[in-house]
Amino acid sequence: MKEIKKLEDLQTLVSLCKRRGFVFQSSEIYGGLNSCWDYGPLGSQLKLNVKLKWWKSMTKRLDVVGLDASILMHPTVWKASGHIDEFTDPLVDCKSCKARFREDKAPQNDKGERLCPQCASSELTETRNFNLMFKTFMGPVEDKGGEVFLRPETAQGIFVNFENVQGSMRKKIPFGIAQIGKSFRNEITPGNFIFRTREFEQMEMQFFVSPGTDEQWFEKWRELRWQFHLSLGLNAENLKWHKHEGNELAHYAKQAFDVIYKFPFGWEELEGVHNRGDYDLKQHQKFSSKKLEYFDEAQKEKYVPYVVETAVGADRLILAVLCDAYREEVTQTEKGEDVRVVMGFHPDLAPNQVAVLPLSKKEPLLELSQNILAGLPDLLNVDFDVTGSIGKRYRRQDEIGTPICLTVDFESLEDKAVTLRHRDTMEQKRVPISELSQAIANMLLTFN
Repeated sequence: MKEIKKLEDLQTLVSLCKRRGFVFQSSEIYGGLNSCWDYGPLGSQLKLNVKLKWWKSMTKRLDVVGLDASILMHPTVWKASGHIDEFTDPLVDCKSCKARFREDKAPQNDKGERLCPQCASSELTETRNFNLMFKTFMGPVEDKGGEVFLRPETAQGIFVNFENVQGSMRKKIPFGIAQIGKSFRNEITPGNFIFRTREFEQMEMQFFVSPGTDEQWFEKWRELRWQFHLSLGLNAENLKWHKHEGNELAHYAKQAFDVIYKFPFGWEELEGVHNRGDYDLKQHQKFSSKKLEYFDEAQKEKYVPYVVETAVGADRLILAVLCDAYREEVTQTEKGEDVRVVMGFHPDLAPNQVAVLPLSKKEPLLELSQNILAGLPDLLNVDFDVTGSIGKRYRRQDEIGTPICLTVDFESLEDKAVTLRHRDTMEQKRVPISELSQAIANMLLTFN
């Protein structure tokens, strides 16, 4: 009898990520830097796979093109977008313990008074707004004239390049611009591993449409984004929509929905789909004094396009993939409980699709194994592991999510065949070396 246990606490995942080379604490040998993380060998490949999956889902469409805008932009960009005036968190200080925290995140007592999360005191200072943008200086003199910002989002790089992209690519509306890039926010309350960090990567697409068609395209992109998350292998039971209403709706948005995911610490935003109207292009048109209108040849009219935005944090999505993939298979044996930890990644996302495992380090077996490795399709990421017993190597590959283990044994020298092991079922199949590529391709199709 086998019992399946899913991830219950984040610390279990943090420990696995460090042990197996997915994610490390940044600057750990110096005590670490709060809310900053480094992706290790397996984590960097997982992250690349997730980004490639997103990029292909966008740019394989004929109506979406790519962009890679600069992190540093003209300061007026952030004035036009509202970030300089509006991109703030309300902060208060506790007069008792001197702790500083976001007022809107503090608990309340029966009287409706905000309390300090650390000491429960209600003696707090007046609220002050703290801008979340990181500030730096361009040039040799650190004065107001050289002040620039690390971008807090990638979207504005798309908006200010609307005319360049539309003209150079001869795109007719509707069309979209997709971008993957780093953003920076001086978050007051970062945490939950890689969920909320001060340096993060965004995957955003702004889809430009004619006024009056925005609601139709908004619903279209909601459905497309939902299907994308399912294509990653995420469990539909861990996903749902959250509608923005009232004060939650941003000042520029006509409509907004979030895809939210059930993390071990609760339901939280994974991706936002927003109908931004014509706010962004009109703001940049106003502040730059440059026309950002589109001439519709069919209708013989000019207009400022409306925008439907899809925006997902790559790091949050990776955390969701890690949480969703984790499982413990507990089997009762005569010697007690046997626990097999498995990261059940979709094959497209797994850091390695195949692990080649010679049964012995003896030269004939190693030579054959290396020849097999060289003959595998270039599209596959392959690990080569010769350390430890075959049972321990199987468990190690299960724990890093490798779908297929390929074992080369002494019989392989005679029958020119190897054993393929399926990660999820643990079933093993003998396959001729001459038929390996097709056999691996067929087995990868059996994973969800």
